[in-house]
Amino acid sequence: MEKTNTQLYGKKQHLFDLRYLKMAKIWAENSYCKRRQVGALLVKNKMIISDGYNGTPTGFENECEDENNVSKPYVLHAEANAITKVAKSSNSSEGSTLYITSSPCIECAKLIIQAGIKRVVYADLYRMDDGINLLKRAKIEVLQLDI
Repeated sequence: MEKTNTQLYGKKQHLFDLRYLKMAKIWAENSYCKRRQVGALLVKNKMIISDGYNGTPTGFENECEDENNVSKPYVLHAEANAITKVAKSSNSSEGSTLYITSSPCIECAKLIIQAGIKRVVYADLYRMDDGINLLKRAKIEVLQLDI
């Protein structure tokens, strides 16, 4: 039985999604956070246009948790890092796909919507699903993949 172009595109896109998500997982290893390392890649037209991982702002100490093992309030999430990094470049995130190792929180979901990102592919579910629900409400394609 011959496959249609849509089936071939779907299978090829699925392979790209898995590969970029695996790359985001590797990128998460750059994080100095002890409790959880999260990585993100922004991809547009099969090109990585930005990347990010969770951590403190540029110029701050590379310690995400305080003495009680609680995340410091100024730690940036991986997707926020990727979105702000692309904002400083000549690229646009409009119509891009965000690959992230953990589903976004509600604050990052707002940034994703405002950045014009059209798809979010993630591996693990964050402890709350309000970010995912907001993205779906904004008609952003959301896909969870097991890597």
